[in-house]
Amino acid sequence: MWSNISAAPFLLTGFPSLEIFHPWICISFFVIYISILFSNGILLFLIREDHTLHEPMYYFLAILAATDLGVTLTTMPTVLGVLWLDHREISHEACFFQAYLIHSLSIVESGVLLVMAYDRFIAICAPLRYTSILTNVKVMKIGLAVILRGFILIVPIIIKLSGFPYCKSHVLSHAFCLHQDVIKLACADVTFNRLYPVALVSLTGFLDSMLILISYIIILKTVIGIASGKEQAKALNTCVSHIGCVLVFYVTVTGLTLIRFGKYVPHVVHVIMSYIYFLFPPFMNPIIYSIKTKQIRNVFNRFLSFHRV
Repeated sequence: MWSNISAAPFLLTGFPSLEIFHPWICISFFVIYISILFSNGILLFLIREDHTLHEPMYYFLAILAATDLGVTLTTMPTVLGVLWLDHREISHEACFFQAYLIHSLSIVESGVLLVMAYDRFIAICAPLRYTSILTNVKVMKIGLAVILRGFILIVPIIIKLSGFPYCKSHVLSHAFCLHQDVIKLACADVTFNRLYPVALVSLTGFLDSMLILISYIIILKTVIGIASGKEQAKALNTCVSHIGCVLVFYVTVTGLTLIRFGKYVPHVVHVIMSYIYFLFPPFMNPIIYSIKTKQIRNVFNRFLSFHRV
């Protein structure tokens, strides 16, 4: 069919040996997909429409919600296509672009969690200077820098990926394209594409997580120095939502990384962990912020009351 096997489309894979259950799995994924779109969309709408949420903390939260939407919209259409319609073929260009978006948005999410930690650090450790440090212009510049960092740093490996010949099997191990899957199929020297991601993870994910940890150590020391127990609890309560999102993101990243290097872990476990990584944070983040952030709950209740009237 294909005179040049290197030009043949890639083939996406669902859950190996569980193909008979694909339609039922697809229903569960579709419900989660709609829930993610709805909850993050509502969060963005509330932040945009209510002036009481026009603060740095909620601007950063809006970027997080938009990033979660981006990750979900990038991955789930092909996942649902594979599981429900058995539509497995994906062109090289579409695959590379999907991989670019997935990996870029992952770096953006890590960066957003870091700047949200910075926001809490300023709010608790330098409250009197909060508004002068985190001005709207400064927030906009920080947000743009985080987004550009994610989308620029991934460019080199995607450019290299698009230039490789693919003469091996064209079957990928997931229902979406990941860089680490595609390079296994390349018939070329992929040393750069193996080493660059390691350096990238060290300079982004690992560094971001260490800076978040350091910021919270300083925050904790500052809170302990507050005389009133009530004020201590109030200060820490403003951090609970962010800490929850950080744990959700980095625990899933760590779990996926550890399983990837496991020699005897069944492939289906790798597949399941990859879906947890891409679906769990976008699903949980708006829930965590809605439950633990009083301002968001109040705005949501006011919005419902207004429309009931």
